[in-house]
Amino acid sequence: MKRFLVTARLSSGIAMAVLTSSMVQAQTLAAPTEPAGQDSPASEAGVAGEIVVTGTTTRSVSQVSGVEIQKVLPGISPLKALQTLPGVTFLTADPWGNNEQNISLFVHGFNQQQLGYTLDGIPLGDQQYGNYNGLSPQRAVISENVGSITLATGAGDLGTPSTSNLGGTIDVFSSDPKRDFGVNLQQVFGSYSTFRTYGRLDTGDLGDGTRLYVSGVRQDARAWDFRGKQGGYQANAKLVREDSHGKLTAYFAYSDKTEPNEDATSIVVRPASGTTAAVDNRGVAPYVRPFIYPDAAGAVAYYASPAYAAVNAAPGANYRNYYSDAQRTDYLGYLKYDWTVAPGLTWSNQGYFHHDDGVGVVAGPVTAAGLPQLFSFYYPGAAGSSPTSAANLARLSTIFGGSGIATRTTEYRIDRVGAISTLRFETGDHKIELGGWYEHQSSSAKRRWYAFDINNPSTPYDRPLDLAQPLITQYHSEIRVDEIQTHIQDAWRVVPTLTLQAGFKSTFQKASQTIPVQPIPGSFTGSRELPVGKLNTNRVFLPQVGALWEASEHEQVFVNAQKNIRQFQTSAAAGLSPFALGSQTLFEFFKDNTKPETSWTYEGGVRTQRSLDLGPITGFQGQISVYHVDFSNRLLSISPNATITAIVSGATVLQNVGSVKTDGIDVAGTLRFGSAFSIYNALSYNNSRFEDNYLNGTATVLTKGKKVPGSPAWLNKTVATVSVAPFELQLIGDYLGRRYATFTNDLSVGGYFTMSGRIGVDVPLSQGFVAKKLTLSINVTNITDKKAESTLSIGAASGTYNFFPLAPRQVFGTIGIGF
Repeated sequence: MKRFLVTARLSSGIAMAVLTSSMVQAQTLAAPTEPAGQDSPASEAGVAGEIVVTGTTTRSVSQVSGVEIQKVLPGISPLKALQTLPGVTFLTADPWGNNEQNISLFVHGFNQQQLGYTLDGIPLGDQQYGNYNGLSPQRAVISENVGSITLATGAGDLGTPSTSNLGGTIDVFSSDPKRDFGVNLQQVFGSYSTFRTYGRLDTGDLGDGTRLYVSGVRQDARAWDFRGKQGGYQANAKLVREDSHGKLTAYFAYSDKTEPNEDATSIVVRPASGTTAAVDNRGVAPYVRPFIYPDAAGAVAYYASPAYAAVNAAPGANYRNYYSDAQRTDYLGYLKYDWTVAPGLTWSNQGYFHHDDGVGVVAGPVTAAGLPQLFSFYYPGAAGSSPTSAANLARLSTIFGGSGIATRTTEYRIDRVGAISTLRFETGDHKIELGGWYEHQSSSAKRRWYAFDINNPSTPYDRPLDLAQPLITQYHSEIRVDEIQTHIQDAWRVVPTLTLQAGFKSTFQKASQTIPVQPIPGSFTGSRELPVGKLNTNRVFLPQVGALWEASEHEQVFVNAQKNIRQFQTSAAAGLSPFALGSQTLFEFFKDNTKPETSWTYEGGVRTQRSLDLGPITGFQGQISVYHVDFSNRLLSISPNATITAIVSGATVLQNVGSVKTDGIDVAGTLRFGSAFSIYNALSYNNSRFEDNYLNGTATVLTKGKKVPGSPAWLNKTVATVSVAPFELQLIGDYLGRRYATFTNDLSVGGYFTMSGRIGVDVPLSQGFVAKKLTLSINVTNITDKKAESTLSIGAASGTYNFFPLAPRQVFGTIGIGF
């Protein structure tokens, strides 16, 4: 089949943002695993300038090159770079997209935990905060070492090793070592004392096709609304050896990150009911909830004040914690060999490991709503006394270090080992692929409480267990999981312009939980005990079928239909996990009566690429795609607390609540005006609605016909680029439509528009100068300094939601030098 290929070069030598710049590329049949193994602009960092659209897929697949990722903001999370693509909503409370606590990602109505994620083909898990089966892309690879990131907005490739890719797949590819020796250094500095230092050494060809790089980064940036420093250290190393028989790749990543967290603001709006007065705290709820650290004395005084007592008793309880943070240390590595067995026959085998040691910490008042009652189970007061009496509260303060502050942790461990094997062969007009994936997971989660010593106060950078033994271990969960997945597919070239693709995958999950430490019955809201036992789910036939028609030299038509499944989450600390249910009885009922979420995704579209001679307009490239999704067996976690993010926490109520129907359209295109100017625009509409009501106890919750909250109906993205050597100017505009904030749609947040920009220059260097390349750039985020709700935390049918604030305008400068 003829490849649908167009190339062009910008005068600046740097690729434009989307569709005309390698930011959007339709991928080949084996796209999720090939780029890391190719010597291409996507696989070698810093190589760009070619506009490549291959278009040999039956799905809608977009790609952002590593160079373009760094233009958005040097050091940015690769996931945040997807925000310019049609149908994607990505939000965080920090400009980098690194803080995992407040990430919100939606693709065509599916949230981040309903997508699949890989790095160079190995699974990264479902991106649950407090993850149990993977790690975030920004921890798996240094941002500057990303070669490309691709987004498939259907269910993704059949061979994707994921248990969660209902609504799409995000594949991140690390760049390969360069063929020539080189040293690259980069320094970012800017708002809120940002200081990010990056370095990379490429050995070049060492002989026999072997080349290697080692790289490291340190980031230190103060949070914009409190006195906490976010960042840490990362290191990457990658070795590639290529010869006529195949390609050997070895990769290792180390990440040690500390991210002091935002506290979300809780909104509560409820009508009067019987003797209960109406509630609406929107006029008094704070826009930000900065923590008090490092002022320990000020925190003690605040928690003893009438002002704190009033806030703690008010709807939403938007008091200030002393601090909170997420600390994660990861080791990740793989060894892969792509063997060319014979002409038209390749066999790829990849083994990997991952170890994570993490902790989430919150240091706050012992008097926070619900905590005195919780602590009374472990430190009961005098018979008949109230947990909230003055005497008991004073006693708790003494027990927890004399400060009135308690430190809560959720301590995580993840150990994963796995293997992926894929065989591809061509025979006649057929390209056949079959493969398998196996992974063994071992994970643990511990909820603990520690004293906060007022004479030696802890910090967001301490691990409490390193300072003292816990006063309370509320629970300790140990989980073991085996994942097995197989697939087979065939791409048949019926005629030179028509290819049919079909296949199916099978998936098997075997999980078990033991509980070395059970919570005291009643101490965990809604819980009698955490369940123990096994939970196995199997789906043998998950089909996919598609077609690609090359209607002309410039146009393609594609269609695809695919079924997929989201396996049950397997963590006592995850909201949608049956292992977090509140009793053995509920767990057994769940096993017998609850089904995993499934989806049928149907998509089709037209791609076009044309050179034009219409006065100043010299080219157009674009795509229109439409989609429909039947999403069945939706799982809903019903919060046991009136406030969604209550510190006291509790066991979830988890049940199937019906179906969701989704219809949508993405229209994206780029106009080129010679080599100096181009403008891209993407308009997206998504209509995701619940098909059923559901029961909360005996009460019917009226959700039928309501829109899925958190995901906007309308999105519009614009990227304008002016490139006149040696300068380049880029402006990015992002419109986010109205979002509903509850399941019944009684509350919502308005839409808003933000802008960011960059101006960069490749400084001309005289011949013989010691450096080969010198670049300078300035990035400005949220140019208009917009204030708005960023990520929404949604867990209630009506009356309440939480939001994180939008990061204010920030300015960053970058100096890069290459030798």
